[in-house]
Amino acid sequence: MGTPKQLLPYQGRPLVRHSAETALAAGCNPVLVVLGSHLSEVRGALDGLDVVIVENTEWQQGVGTSIRAGISGAEIMGCDGAILALADQPRITAEILQRLIEEHAETGRPIIASEYAGTVGVPAFFTREFFPNLKALHPGEGCKGVILAHLDRSIRIACPEAEADIDTPEDFQAISG
Repeated sequence: MGTPKQLLPYQGRPLVRHSAETALAAGCNPVLVVLGSHLSEVRGALDGLDVVIVENTEWQQGVGTSIRAGISGAEIMGCDGAILALADQPRITAEILQRLIEEHAETGRPIIASEYAGTVGVPAFFTREFFPNLKALHPGEGCKGVILAHLDRSIRIACPEAEADIDTPEDFQAISG
């Protein structure tokens, strides 16, 4: 990419800042931002935001380590639930995150996941009950397996915006251009 992905510009600000501001606008409190690679540079992009930085020293091993770090932080802070969201899905809005919270409040289901492109994934809401499952993920594993293993306890909501994620320079061009 030529620069840390989290620092790529989207709508005039770095992706990581855009995502943190989206979570804050949705009313998420606290907002924990898990950082690994290029820690000091990425941290600087969050200056002035009311967020909690969680450092993942094992980030090179995979996304599962970031989930573990974030969920461990949420446990320490006494959170009853958590939304897992990624900085590289910039089309996710505050309204989408609010919908996850509202769906949980209305139904009581412990997992509210996004459904897109024939699959399920993030952003997704999990109650504290599933924190141990998330912390037990293998380093290279995301939360999809937890969702699929508990479909009977989850609700999936259509979220085509989650399809647009940035993994290559071409993805970035398509999203930002």
